[in-house]
Amino acid sequence: MIITGSARLAGIVGWPVSHSLSPLLHGSWLSELKIDGVFIPLAVRREDFARVMRGLSLSGFKGVNVTVPHKEAAFALAHRCDAEAQGAGAANLLLFGEDGSYEARNTDSVGLAASLRTALGTALRGKNAVLLGAGGAARAAVRALDRLGIKRITILNRNAARAETLVRELAPQTKCELSAVPFSGWPDIAPSVRLLVNATSAGMKGNGALKLSLDGLAKEAAVCDLVYNPLETMLLKDARKRGHRTVDGLGMLIEQAVPAFEAFFGQKPSVTPKLRKSLEKALA
Repeated sequence: MIITGSARLAGIVGWPVSHSLSPLLHGSWLSELKIDGVFIPLAVRREDFARVMRGLSLSGFKGVNVTVPHKEAAFALAHRCDAEAQGAGAANLLLFGEDGSYEARNTDSVGLAASLRTALGTALRGKNAVLLGAGGAARAAVRALDRLGIKRITILNRNAARAETLVRELAPQTKCELSAVPFSGWPDIAPSVRLLVNATSAGMKGNGALKLSLDGLAKEAAVCDLVYNPLETMLLKDARKRGHRTVDGLGMLIEQAVPAFEAFFGQKPSVTPKLRKSLEKALA
């Protein structure tokens, strides 16, 4: 594809960012729709985030997707935000206004809800879920699970105080019951859980594997990992071997990218089996 001087510019910001499939995903849509645009991966340290956002805004970028560890920083930096970002206290999409302002959006919760609905249908309604993590991804996941009709969500996090803060801040916004327990309480609650969601970066390529025993998890329970690189994490591999239904993070990645692409480039792209296959091939 030929890029001209009037090309629309967007990207993804993270640390690290080399694992991201977003450039391939957005690039496929740009090529398919014949849009004069480019989507660039940008590795940005925590301490440089605000300065880099200012530079990109001044350089003519339409905006950026935001991944670990910048989602909460993106929300804090924004001048205005949508309801999903406000509810999650985190943003995965930052749009740059011509007046120098930033608009924060969160498409993660919509993407996760769509992915789980496609994989599991309505099986989760009225059931209990456990969510691992208490960062920006976990906050979006709470809103997604609430949207799907989960009855109770229990938050497990190494930092108990952070999990309790998440519960305190999000409980008023959800219909489901929210609670936080330490990791040591997992064996006691595992038998009643029908969905386990990993919203931490554990298991991501370059990081250590998530260390959590699935021994007490009921056979009918499903296991979802928001990590998509590798496509089958050690958590999902263990769950599959034990006979649990598994949901990888690739579906969420694709679904959350649709509104972001439309915001950057002005056209709504299509999600197709062929697109997913191309991303799976890239991961393999």
